[in-house]
Amino acid sequence: MLIDARGQACPKPVLMAEEALSKISEGVLEILVDNEASVKNLTRFANKNGFYTETTKENNYWRVKIVKGYPCEIDKAAKVETITEPSAYFLIVATDTMGKDEELGKILMKAFFETIKVTKELPKNIFFLNAGVKLTTTNEEIIPILKDIEAMGVEIFSCGTCLKYYNLESEIKVGYRGTTNHIVEGMKDYRTVWIG
Repeated sequence: MLIDARGQACPKPVLMAEEALSKISEGVLEILVDNEASVKNLTRFANKNGFYTETTKENNYWRVKIVKGYPCEIDKAAKVETITEPSAYFLIVATDTMGKDEELGKILMKAFFETIKVTKELPKNIFFLNAGVKLTTTNEEIIPILKDIEAMGVEIFSCGTCLKYYNLESEIKVGYRGTTNHIVEGMKDYRTVWIG
């Protein structure tokens, strides 16, 4: 199977690979990309899912081969790490957009959560506060992605005070109402990453 993902920005090549591989029980996927960031992201995605991968450079693009199945054909020296549990970090999202430009920021926020989902770089918990609670209540593009992330074992909370402030208490679509106690415990127990 061959996918031409040249000209596609991240995380699109990884999303295309994930979709193609989900449709087969075993086989070889070759995906063409034109930037090194996509090569690294595809390789990381393959390794985290236990797939064998190899990359060749051809003129001004790369050919990334991902092998699903065929365990006896995989080089035993090629060790791959699979993620079975969420990583030990706590993600706090305090905005519904990334950066100053609102339209671009919404695109970036969606791409960020898609990348977390596809690469399985999962936090232990995600806590949404301030305008970030709009992502769990009214943002119809991101809510399905967050539901998928939650199904992968990530606990999702939205700040109760913030929900009340934005009059969104009855609108929560993914995760649970949280308190500042969740933030304090998360910061104590895990490496903390802030957005916003």
